[in-house]
Amino acid sequence: MGIISFIFWISLFLIFYCFIGYPVSLWLIKNCIRNKKAVANAQSKPSVTIIIPAHNEETVIENKLINLINLNYPAELVEIIIASDNSTDKTNEIVTSFIENNRNHIIKLYKVQQRKGKTNAQNEAVKIAKGEILVFSDANAMLDSEAVNYLVSSFISKDIVYVTGRLQYVNNLEFASSNTENNYWQYDLFMRQIESDIQTITAGNGAIYAIRRIDYVDFNPIACHDSAMPIFAGINQKRAIYNSNAVAYEKAGETSGDEFKRKVRMNREILTFIFGNIKKYNVFKNGWFSYFYLGHRTLRYSLFLFHLSALITNLILSIENKFYLITFVLQILFYFLAGCKLIFGFNHKIFYYPYYYTMTIAAQLVGAMRQISGRSKPFWDKAETTR
Repeated sequence: MGIISFIFWISLFLIFYCFIGYPVSLWLIKNCIRNKKAVANAQSKPSVTIIIPAHNEETVIENKLINLINLNYPAELVEIIIASDNSTDKTNEIVTSFIENNRNHIIKLYKVQQRKGKTNAQNEAVKIAKGEILVFSDANAMLDSEAVNYLVSSFISKDIVYVTGRLQYVNNLEFASSNTENNYWQYDLFMRQIESDIQTITAGNGAIYAIRRIDYVDFNPIACHDSAMPIFAGINQKRAIYNSNAVAYEKAGETSGDEFKRKVRMNREILTFIFGNIKKYNVFKNGWFSYFYLGHRTLRYSLFLFHLSALITNLILSIENKFYLITFVLQILFYFLAGCKLIFGFNHKIFYYPYYYTMTIAAQLVGAMRQISGRSKPFWDKAETTR
């Protein structure tokens, strides 16, 4: 039973470290070493290409275009490319009409002939982009009027190759799923800010980020470009940073079903995030980035493994030990509360928080199983409640 009890306790420790130990360690590191917090260059006004991948976005694409032409950035320095990923609804017609009615702005419709997903649409659109800085956003994410100014002002040195902004969820908070996601997101941004100030972040956000055109990397379409680029920066001694003043607004999934689908899609490469490209764990070469990735990403992506091992080993240990029987019952009670929300729809926090957490773990498991079975795909059906 020695090995089994060790696995049980190490699983619990890693879960605890993921949520409590790592953030505390970041706070300690921040207060013990000199950081590299970037000082923005507000006078910088390079040419910019804003690229919006879009597949069947007829409900939001016009509002997105209105949002983009009203940004507080010189219009003559802004090129807008809508990369329509083989849209079959009225997206192309709406964009074409908007271009005709707004000739004073540089707007292009790029039609991707074969649907291969968001990253491929970006890769293709970049090839025709003319801006010095590439800004990426989603069709359903509205940029703050100063967002581009803040993004471009962060490129103050050649080692900074990627800048991401702050996504703010704007759902009516009566929706428990969006409220929970928003709370978790604030927790994540706290860690991201410290990582950025010390050296480099471990992941970005597809709703708002920017890259120098000369530094753009044409990743495989299955990859999330906003996740792959910070890793590329980290293992190549470059910096990917976070500017909290660059803001985008977006709706989180307002139903549990939509939120689950979104999380499964986010985990479509979860095993690659954990086990792929082991260079990211070379702390001697990558410095703090390797520790950041291990604590912020690897442990989080491995939660489904930790919980499975904790449950299975606890079951074995509970047969001969009353203490482990109690811990096993507590685990079952947690999942029972989650099940009550799933089956009966109970929305009280005592049911919803266990459900939301369990849903997140289940989405990781589904993502891993799909990747193993070869069913992960670079495109997906969007969550309608986020539009």
